[in-house]
Amino acid sequence: QLQLVESGGGLVQPGGSLRLSCVVSGGEIVWYGFGWFRQAPGQERTGVSYISTGTDAIYYTDSVKGRFTISRDNAKKTIYLQMNNLQPEDTVVYYCAASHSTGSNWRSRDKYPYWGQGTQVTVSS
Repeated sequence: QLQLVESGGGLVQPGGSLRLSCVVSGGEIVWYGFGWFRQAPGQERTGVSYISTGTDAIYYTDSVKGRFTISRDNAKKTIYLQMNNLQPEDTVVYYCAASHSTGSNWRSRDKYPYWGQGTQVTVSS
């Protein structure tokens, strides 16, 4: 049973940067793909980015392309989301999730049996 713990959220000014981390325990992460999702109050949780087991497949939702970068360090059992040029609309809770296999359907929440508790990102001047 994997456990995922996110960190790195906080308050940042527009145009600023944050790096989210997702530390994984309870299993070997090399067998899992990982997604970052985000959710605003009263809205659905939506996919932000995904990285496959071998990093050969990396996806981003359109609104973050060119600003966010997903990466993984299997030795440290950590998934990262580097977020640059943050904007107020990026203000939401970010979640890390693990999947055995999503195929091309990385945005589908039901492909991810393991979730972290979330970390709040607030972009405000």
